Amino acid sequence: MKRVGFLYDEIFLKHIMPQFHPESPERLEVILKTLKNSDIWDKLIHNGPRRATVKEIEAVHDPDYVKWMSGFTGYADPDTYVSGDTYEAALYAAGAVLTAVHSIKEGWLDRAFCAVRPPGHHAEANRAMGFCIFNNIAVGARGAQRLGMKRVFIIDFDVHHGNGTQHMFEADPSVYYLSTHQYPFYPGTGADSETGSGAGEGTVYNIPMPPGSGDKQYMRVYQDIVPPLVSRFNPDIVLVSAGYDIYKDDPLAGIRVSEEGLRAIVKAILSAAGDLPVVFTLEGGYDLSALGGLVEITLREMLYSV
Repeated sequence: MKRVGFLYDEIFLKHIMPQFHPESPERLEVILKTLKNSDIWDKLIHNGPRRATVKEIEAVHDPDYVKWMSGFTGYADPDTYVSGDTYEAALYAAGAVLTAVHSIKEGWLDRAFCAVRPPGHHAEANRAMGFCIFNNIAVGARGAQRLGMKRVFIIDFDVHHGNGTQHMFEADPSVYYLSTHQYPFYPGTGADSETGSGAGEGTVYNIPMPPGSGDKQYMRVYQDIVPPLVSRFNPDIVLVSAGYDIYKDDPLAGIRVSEEGLRAIVKAILSAAGDLPVVFTLEGGYDLSALGGLVEITLREMLYSV
């Protein structure tokens, strides 16, 4: 059994949304309820995340944007609401990935799951977008590199393309970004022609998935395409933007992955990573009746998949 950290803090529930907003605190509440009622809760290593510093956030975000966000409340874009505690929650969300990476580097964990909100992969260097304030996975990638894990492979299976993550690293040959996402769909980026730029040419791999794609189409990617890419890039760590809005009943999208399809995706990612450290970070997933079970599937595989 692997040593798997579960990183969560009640600050994430204080990121309050307007009524009926899909990115609600209930998302984490159903995850916690499901896990606490499962046989794996006591097998997880429960870590409290630390607060990311402003300097750590500024490793991927513009200082003027970070300063502005520290005092802002209201709608940062038509989808992204900032409440009084959102800035603090966002610092802890990014800090959770940093904590996970540090715990792995110190030898305390093999793998980790960060149950955080707000999510991060749409956040650009200079603006909030798509429910996201700071780019948690990007902050974590730079943190890993500061700790000596120089080559980072990011896998993003959220139903929406991680435009922010791609843009932050597309010219950087030390970070590989692979995304499967419904296309054409929000945010409109992620065409297969987007492959990186400059020194980073060839380190972006977008795999657009047509609406209605399901287990068969995703298995072709994660079992056949992903493993040789990871092997060839030879990373020091694998970071995963885990978006459960690929689930077949998710209200915000049109991908049709089942519970067993999700299990196979996670298993394939862990197999491709081999003995490398792996950190999953929560992004989307808005079917409250299914989200807890999908995260439980993920954690069960993280514990028991070799």
